[in-house]
Amino acid sequence: MTALVRAEWTKLFTTRVWIGLLAGACVLVAGFVVLFTSFAGDTPGSAQGGPPGGLPPVGTEQFEQLVLAIGANVTVLFLILGIIGMTQEYRHRTATPTFLTTPRRGRVVVAKLTAYALVAVPFALVVVAVNYGVVAVAAGARGAVPELTGDNLRVLASSGLALVIYTVIGVGLGALVRNQVGAIVGGLVYLFVVEAIVRQISAIAGAYKWLPGGALEALTATLDGPDLLEPWQGGLLLLGYGLVAALLGTLLAVRRDVV
Repeated sequence: MTALVRAEWTKLFTTRVWIGLLAGACVLVAGFVVLFTSFAGDTPGSAQGGPPGGLPPVGTEQFEQLVLAIGANVTVLFLILGIIGMTQEYRHRTATPTFLTTPRRGRVVVAKLTAYALVAVPFALVVVAVNYGVVAVAAGARGAVPELTGDNLRVLASSGLALVIYTVIGVGLGALVRNQVGAIVGGLVYLFVVEAIVRQISAIAGAYKWLPGGALEALTATLDGPDLLEPWQGGLLLLGYGLVAALLGTLLAVRRDVV
């Protein structure tokens, strides 16, 4: 198994895909933090603690938790990382030699899940570090550097955990769909269209908290939204989605023919 995991790392780091995704995640997080901090406290009603339509002022507890959770906004890029890790075998038609070299396909998929979950950890740490570093500079320029204690640490850790879980979900989704473009487009449509529709329609909005997006919001932080689970419940639910995606992806990869 160790050799298979190392082989997956070799496949990943001999391409530039990981550089683009990681750099893109860092740039997006930095940009979002600067924008959020620039407008914090300047919108109507923010002086009263940030009701709907207003951003909480810099230095408040709500501001710190919201701005430190921005790293979780790039989960889509980690999802794509996982999808590419699985579907590249089918896209470049290397699945057949890979499965011939290791006939037990389950071991191959488990190796991919393990390899990308482990890779996602340092990647997530980089994103979280960028998140805090830019917040420290931007908020510090306005006289309020967030402290790395208590709830702030929890939010940063939760954001990093969410990035790792979405990577695992991406590998599972790639094993389910196999077509790289289809898996990526399907993932984007689900995240930005399906969940948004569920959240906005009052008749079904209650189901949102049980979806990955609702679990993610519960795990990290949210500005305003529907009723959500407790943070620990959201974390367990999101982890459950990752495990289910991994299990289904492994089972289908074992049973289906390679084309």
